[in-house]
Amino acid sequence: MNHLSKKLIILLAVGLGLLSVLGWLTGTYNNLVTQRNNVDNAIAKVDSAYQRRFDLVPNLVESVKGAQAQEQKVFGDLAAARAKYSGATTPEQRLEASGQYESALSRLLVVVENYPDLKSNQTVQNLMVQLEGTENRIKVERDNYTDAVTQYNNAIQRFPRNIVASLFGFDKKDVYKAATGADTAPKVDLTTPASQTAPAQ
Repeated sequence: MNHLSKKLIILLAVGLGLLSVLGWLTGTYNNLVTQRNNVDNAIAKVDSAYQRRFDLVPNLVESVKGAQAQEQKVFGDLAAARAKYSGATTPEQRLEASGQYESALSRLLVVVENYPDLKSNQTVQNLMVQLEGTENRIKVERDNYTDAVTQYNNAIQRFPRNIVASLFGFDKKDVYKAATGADTAPKVDLTTPASQTAPAQ
């Protein structure tokens, strides 16, 4: 009887140990799923902010289309970058395409800057104000995405969670990286001195 009691105690101890390990695995897995979903949610919000920009910029383009013929390349670049964004299949590809879009958008803003008649146009001014608000929203959402990715990457790379992450295929995510030259985007001043006139059309 004493021998059976010892075996029972050992079996109970092993069973409790296995339950503890299973509980830890379940909790860790669920936590990693939550963090991965937070990353997906954050990039969806970035996409939503980009979509607002995509919806707004064509209106600005229509208002600017009276510019000189040499400015037309900007419009084609905007369309190409948007098409690349639409065809992207990963957050990283979408972020890269958005960088190209921002580059073309910066050149569009230079067009507006170079034509005083455009700058003084009320429709263009309203669109520029909306665009500025959209750009601020994009920055906030990209920062939130970067924070979510950093938290997720930390979780899957630290021991012992990295073992669970490896077992269940939780892969590292890339943080947002600004496009080359994004830190020198032109500042558009919509105040036009009365003495300025538009270039000949």
